[in-house]
Amino acid sequence: MKQKDKIRWQFAGVLALALVSGVIAYPKVLSYLPGIDAAAVERSLKINLGLDLQGGIHLEYAADTSEVPAGKKQEALEAAKAVVERRVNAFGVGESVIQLSRSGSEDRIIVELPGVKDIEEAKKMLKETPYLEFREQDDSLPAKIDAANADAKKQAEDVLDRARKGEDFAALAEQYSQDPGSKGQGGDLGFAKKGSYVQAFDDIVFKDDFKSGAVYPELVESPYGWHIIKKLAERGEGDDREVDVAHILFPKESADMLPDSVRYKATGLSGKNLKSAAVDYQGQGFGMPQVSLQFDTEGSQLFAEITKRNIGKPIAIFLDGEVVSAPTVQDEIFGGKAQITGNFTLDEVKTLVGRLNEGALPVPITLVGQQSIDASLGESALRQSVFAGLIGLLAVSIFMVFYYRFLGLGAVFALLVYSAMLLAIFRLSGYTPFPITLTLSGIAGFILSIGIAVDANVLIFERAREELAYGKSVAKALEEGFRRAWPSIRDGHVSTLITTVILTMLGTGFVKGFAVILALGVLLSLFTAVVLVHTWLRFVVGAWAETRKAILVIPKRLSDEEREGRK
Repeated sequence: MKQKDKIRWQFAGVLALALVSGVIAYPKVLSYLPGIDAAAVERSLKINLGLDLQGGIHLEYAADTSEVPAGKKQEALEAAKAVVERRVNAFGVGESVIQLSRSGSEDRIIVELPGVKDIEEAKKMLKETPYLEFREQDDSLPAKIDAANADAKKQAEDVLDRARKGEDFAALAEQYSQDPGSKGQGGDLGFAKKGSYVQAFDDIVFKDDFKSGAVYPELVESPYGWHIIKKLAERGEGDDREVDVAHILFPKESADMLPDSVRYKATGLSGKNLKSAAVDYQGQGFGMPQVSLQFDTEGSQLFAEITKRNIGKPIAIFLDGEVVSAPTVQDEIFGGKAQITGNFTLDEVKTLVGRLNEGALPVPITLVGQQSIDASLGESALRQSVFAGLIGLLAVSIFMVFYYRFLGLGAVFALLVYSAMLLAIFRLSGYTPFPITLTLSGIAGFILSIGIAVDANVLIFERAREELAYGKSVAKALEEGFRRAWPSIRDGHVSTLITTVILTMLGTGFVKGFAVILALGVLLSLFTAVVLVHTWLRFVVGAWAETRKAILVIPKRLSDEEREGRK
C-alpha cells in the first residue's frame, strides 16, 4: 500500500472514531434519523451520576472489630463491606458506592445511595443485614462474679458503718440503694406483714429479741443481695403484726442475672464463615421449622474445635446481638453443619435464611452518621460544572486558533474528539465490569484534563515552529516536531499518571473519583496528541502549505545566537 493511501485510510479511521464517539456522547442527534428512538438510546447509555450530582443518601457505619484478631481485621472489614454491598444490590439500588474508611481509631463503612430519597427506608434496608455469631460460656465468670460480689459486700459494710455512726439513713438509701421501688422514698418500704419479704427480712424484723424495740441498722445477706435494714415502727399483735421497714439494697450478681453478651465469650466463628443457609425441620421433617447452616472450610474447622472443648456445655447462637438458641453440645461435630432452632414460623425461617444467604455480617456495625443530599443541589452543581467546562473548552480553543492558526484548528478538532471519546467512555462504562460514576470531583478532573490534552499539542507545535524557522519544509518540520516533543510529552503524562495512582490508592472517595477520571483523561490526551493530531496533519497539510506558512502557524523569529548555535 502506498504511503498516501495509508494516510487516507488512517484519516478515515479518525473520522469514523470521531463520528461514533460524537453519537454516543450526544445520542440526541439520532432523533434526526427516521425510525430511531433517540430517547431510548440515551436512557440505555445513561451516565452514572454520583451522590453529589443526583442527590441521595449518605450513611456512615462504625464497624466493631475489637474481638477480631489483629491480623484478620482487614479481612473482616472487607467481608463486611461485601455483605453490605450484596444487601444494597439485592434491593436494586444502582450506582451505589460502598467503601471503607477510618476516622481516628474507628473503622467505618461508608454507604452512598444515589437517587434514594427515603433515608429511613435506606437505614432499614441495611439494618436487616444480620450479624451471626457463635459464642461459648465464659469459664472465668464465677471468679468475676465473686470479685464483683465481694466489692458489693464491702460497699454495704461501709454504708452500714456510716449509718451506725449516725448519718441520715434516708439520705444514704437515696444515694446507694439499687432498689428502684424504695430508693426514692429514702428506703422506706411502707407497711409490711410477716412473710411478705425474703426469709432474712422476717428473721431479723420479727424475731423475739426485737419485739418491742426498733431494729438498728443491720446487714442481712439473702440470695438477692446484701440489705441494710432498719425497723421504723410496729403495730398489731401476733402474726398480724405490721411494721415499717427501711432498707438499702446491694444486689448480688449471678450468671443467670448477667446479660447473654457477658455470659458468653467470642469464639471467632461468625457470619463470615457461613457458606449457605437453608430451611429445615426438626424431627426428620415433622417438627418445627429451623435454619440449617453450612460453614466454609475455615468455619468447619473452627466449629469442630469449639464443639470438642464444650461437650456438655451450651453454645449460644447470637443473631444481631440476641441469643436465638443455645443448644448443649453432646459430642464433637464434624462437617461444619449447625442448626438455629426456636419458636419460628415457616415465614420467619424463610426470611432469616434469605437474609443469611445474602450475607451475615462478620462484625457488628452501628450507624454513626447520616446525610440526605437534595437532588436540586446536585443539578445546580452539575449545571455550573458543565458551564465551566464549556467556558474552559472555548477559551482553550480561541487561544489555540489565535496563536497557532491552522495548526490550532487541528488541535481544536482533536480536543472535540477527545471530549466526545471521554463522554462516550462514561456512557459505555455501565456495560463493563468497572462502571464509572461521575461525581463533582470527577468533573473537576475532566476539566483539568482538557488543559493537559492541549498541552501536548503546544509542545509539538512550538517545536515545529522552530524547525520551520531553521528553514525546513513544512512536512519535515511537523515530523521533527512530533519526534522531538515526544520525550517531554511522555514524561509529563507518566508523571501525572503516577500521581493519579497514588491518589487512587490513598485518597478518599471524592479524591479517587477525581484521580480516576484525570488518569483516563491523561491516557486519552496522549492518544489524541500523538495519533489523532498527527494523522490529521499528515492528511491535510500538503504542498500548498509550503508557500503559506504564515497561515499554517505564526512564524518564529530566531535570534542571531540561535542561528549560530544551530549551525
